[in-house]
Amino acid sequence: KGDTKLMNNEPIVHTALGSATAGIVSRLFTHPLDTAKARLQAPTVASVNSGSSAPKTYHGVVDVLTKTFRKEGIRGWYRGFGAVIVGGTPGTMLYLCSYEIAKERLSSTKKDFSGELMVHFSSGMLAEAIACIVYVPVDVIKERLQVQRSITLAEGSVAGSNHYNGGMDALKKILRTEGLSGIYKGYGATMASFGPFSAIYFSLYEQFKGTTRQYLRRNSTSRDTTDPIEMEEIPFPHLVACSATSGAIASWLTSPLDMAKLRLQIQRGNLASHGPNAPSNSATSYNGMIDCLRTVFRQGGIRGLWVGAGARVLHFAPATTITMVSYERCRDYFATTLST
Repeated sequence: KGDTKLMNNEPIVHTALGSATAGIVSRLFTHPLDTAKARLQAPTVASVNSGSSAPKTYHGVVDVLTKTFRKEGIRGWYRGFGAVIVGGTPGTMLYLCSYEIAKERLSSTKKDFSGELMVHFSSGMLAEAIACIVYVPVDVIKERLQVQRSITLAEGSVAGSNHYNGGMDALKKILRTEGLSGIYKGYGATMASFGPFSAIYFSLYEQFKGTTRQYLRRNSTSRDTTDPIEMEEIPFPHLVACSATSGAIASWLTSPLDMAKLRLQIQRGNLASHGPNAPSNSATSYNGMIDCLRTVFRQGGIRGLWVGAGARVLHFAPATTITMVSYERCRDYFATTLST
């Protein structure tokens, strides 16, 4: 029975329900921005074929959303959304539950983790490592669906085994052509991208929340009568500011890693679709994440590494804000409702 509770004996079901609700709400509002980010970071057809830089297909987030809507309608904005909801919802539950459990366990081992910053950093990294068991297959399917339409439109064809008709079709074709390793081969690259993001995000988020609590206590006009338990619930505007700032900083810092992860996933998909008869120049060859970062830097400099960073920030700042604010509020709601 002890394993079914966390966070000061709060039943884990409250955390699970809160995180599931938060994940759905967040993705509903921010998925179009994630699609824009993926298409900005994906290599252009010309650069894929030539191995060098090429004129951009899109010029910023607004341009991506406008052209996508014009050619594909609202469905273009939400390509891969089904896979995200079906797989991402349990992924979010696993992610936040793992984080809370890891934070509680690591906080109790003061001799190993003397500072709260290290506890939150490590908890974020551990939570991502566990959640990636679910996130990686979803991410692979989602991003291939998001970018395939723009690539096939540019090539003037929609034929080929790399054309997917929805999430289940993508899953079947990836398993058939690449095997189980096809949906998990990007685990290392995903962890290299989202592991640091989660670690940085939770470190900043928890630090900002702690600083906010101290500020509110210090500036309270009824400091002597304020119940410290009541002060644990940060007012909505302050909570939004803490999460949005943390999400913006963490997503911008890790944008090059996310770009490399995406290109490696696309490369694996291209190679799998062409098979052994693929021409030598059919895809830019990246030998891992470090080589991808070096190649992009050589072709586009610092700006090339941070291509799509604006879209990533515009996606993750509101996404993490909606997720965490909804999670904390929904968790408290379910705790109150289910306890009565």
